Amino acid sequence: QVQLVESGGGLVQPGGSQIISCAASGSILSINDMGWYRQAPGKERELVAIIRGSGTAVYAESVKGRFTVSRDNAKNMVYLHMNSLKPEDTALYYCKADLYYRATTGFTTYLEVWGQGTLVTVSS
Repeated sequence: QVQLVESGGGLVQPGGSQIISCAASGSILSINDMGWYRQAPGKERELVAIIRGSGTAVYAESVKGRFTVSRDNAKNMVYLHMNSLKPEDTALYYCKADLYYRATTGFTTYLEVWGQGTLVTVSS
C-alpha cells in the first residue's frame, strides 16, 4: 500500500506565508503528477496546483503568482509554498499523487492516491 501524509498546516495571518509538505511512502516505483487540492467548509474540493513528472506546474487561477509547487523526487515529496495568503485560502489542503507501485503480488499498479489533508487557516 501507498500512503501520502501532509504536514505544515496551521494558523497564518493574511498576507503571510506558509509551506506545506507531502511525503509519499510505500513500494513506489515512480510518481507522475503530484500536487495539491483544497476544500473549504461548505465548498467543493478544487485543484490548487500540480506538478507533472516532466516538471511542468499547473496552477488554479486564484493562486497564480502567489503559490509555488515543487517536488523532490529523491524523497518522494511535494511542497506548496504559499505567499500573500488571503482569508479565502482557508481550507483543508489535500495532497494527491498519480503513481506506479508494486503490489505484494509482484504486479505493478497505477493509482491515484490521496492524503488525509492538512488544515491551513488564514485569519488575523
